[in-house]
Amino acid sequence: MKKRIILLLLIAGLALAGYQSNLWKGRDGQQDNGTLKIYGTIDIRDASLAFTEQERLTEVLVDEGDSVAAGQVVARLNTYRLEASIAETEARIAAQKQVLARLTTGFRPQEISQAQAEVEAAQVEVTNAEQVLRRVNNTSRTGASSQQDLDDAKARFMMAQARLKVMEKKLDLLVEGSRKEDIAAAEHQLEALQANLRLLTIRFADRTLISPANGIIQSRILEPGEMAGPTRPVFTLALTNPKWVRAYLPEPQLGRVRLGMKASIAGDSWPGEPIEGWIGSIAPIAEFTPRTVQTEDLRTKLVYETRVMVPDPENRLRLGMPVTVTLETETIPSDAVSASPATNRQ
Repeated sequence: MKKRIILLLLIAGLALAGYQSNLWKGRDGQQDNGTLKIYGTIDIRDASLAFTEQERLTEVLVDEGDSVAAGQVVARLNTYRLEASIAETEARIAAQKQVLARLTTGFRPQEISQAQAEVEAAQVEVTNAEQVLRRVNNTSRTGASSQQDLDDAKARFMMAQARLKVMEKKLDLLVEGSRKEDIAAAEHQLEALQANLRLLTIRFADRTLISPANGIIQSRILEPGEMAGPTRPVFTLALTNPKWVRAYLPEPQLGRVRLGMKASIAGDSWPGEPIEGWIGSIAPIAEFTPRTVQTEDLRTKLVYETRVMVPDPENRLRLGMPVTVTLETETIPSDAVSASPATNRQ
């Protein structure tokens, strides 16, 4: 009987020693086969979708839980007043183009011909005034004309000459065309109107809210008729790719993990079908294990928050889902950060 008791105690002692040995080997996540397992939960980035201008909503095209693709229209604002401003600016541009065309083309041939005729008429007036002045000058010597008549004839002759100069200058201006400064001013005015039209076109495009990435509508905040703006988002979009695992790496295993290291993510919802990912970041500062880790002996250890990036095109991962991350530490070289293409995807 005593031999049987001693044998049972011996077996129990050996079993306990083996259990403690295995526990010691795996207490930091290091497995016998050279893999490292860490545990965490799925985290999802989200984005607040808001308009750049303040206006009333006219359409809300998606609802909570709907999947949206990058570039998909999800909401629209009122555009009536903006359309009127665009129409006004287009009309002003058309008018300014005509002004510029008139300045660059110059005056019409008919206007130049008219100016030439006025010059010829002024020349005739000068010739006639000169002849009258000669006659009055001759008659004033004989006393047939007074000094006043002579002065009046001289004045009319000088006025005719001045009028001829005015008509000649006018003709020169018509032949030369518009001033370069006037043409440049008209061109700049046209450019200003065109720039204003481009700005209005951008503002018109901004009245349509477009999803920036693939995701799922997490919250629908505003409804048609409400005032939207930069500070009032319409939706909260949960980005579906890439997602990441928030896990905590024990301090003793920190030297075995590198940025860009490939990882295998497994969950209870899809046993035997792990998802490939990579180490995206490792916190530079240590912290105590958070309360989500329930084992008492691990709460006193320092850990580093680690983000494991994981693409999820099939959208199998959900926010807060617990997963197991397996790292092949023995097969990763020390220069994995520079060699791994996944490092550039952070």
